[in-house]
Amino acid sequence: MREFLAGAALLARGLGQWRRTPGAMALGLIPGTVVGLIFGSALVTWGLVLPGLVDDWTPFADTWAPFWAGALRTAIGLASFGAALLIVVVSFTVVTLAVGEPFYDRIWRATERSATGVVPDVEYGFWRAVGDSVRLIVRGILAAALAWLIGLIPFVGGVLGFVAGVLLTGWLLADELTSRALSARGLDRRARTQLLRSHRARALGFGVATQLCFLVPLGAVAVMPAAVAGSTLWAHAALGIPPRDGSTPGPLPLHPDRSTNARPDSAR
Repeated sequence: MREFLAGAALLARGLGQWRRTPGAMALGLIPGTVVGLIFGSALVTWGLVLPGLVDDWTPFADTWAPFWAGALRTAIGLASFGAALLIVVVSFTVVTLAVGEPFYDRIWRATERSATGVVPDVEYGFWRAVGDSVRLIVRGILAAALAWLIGLIPFVGGVLGFVAGVLLTGWLLADELTSRALSARGLDRRARTQLLRSHRARALGFGVATQLCFLVPLGAVAVMPAAVAGSTLWAHAALGIPPRDGSTPGPLPLHPDRSTNARPDSAR
């Protein structure tokens, strides 16, 4: 739990970048606003048409007692909306980072300079980045499908599905958001995954905190710049990169699995 909370605290530390580079952070609101309007409209539309769709999906329940028919359709409706919400959150992150690449690159560079005084610049490759993004969306769809199935469990499915969805999507968000700072230091997808698994609790803490903020109306737009900055600080802490002020890297020391060598030679 301590590491989990430390990960969440890194998102809060990302908000501190507003004080240091307010101009770059403000620009980071633009792509999130544009993409958020599109995805938000799609989600609202889905919510409006969903009751009719659920009725069409369950004609067999017309002969059931009203209570059981209502319970079934409510469970399917909530699970379907929740699954769509998870897909929207993951897709929003991927699309916003792609559309707002110049803006978020400025935030990342500003965070690197203010935190360490050095901006790494290892070329990662456009098509490799595209492949990672597509892979993330596919994983998001699979996570949403699993949460949807859990959500169908009578009475407790809604809560269990929500918790499972937040944890799974939080992990995916941590993976995507930290990829910029980690790949700039020469870590490929496999090395990044190893590093995240070595610091699983802290990665989940950061990702879940970001995910919960994204679920608040307009939260995704407002928090995305801080998430980019916070994910950079997460990478510094995970790699043991000391801040320029000489403090420890992160609010708490990391305790990775010593049996896992997640850092390639190029990143040491």
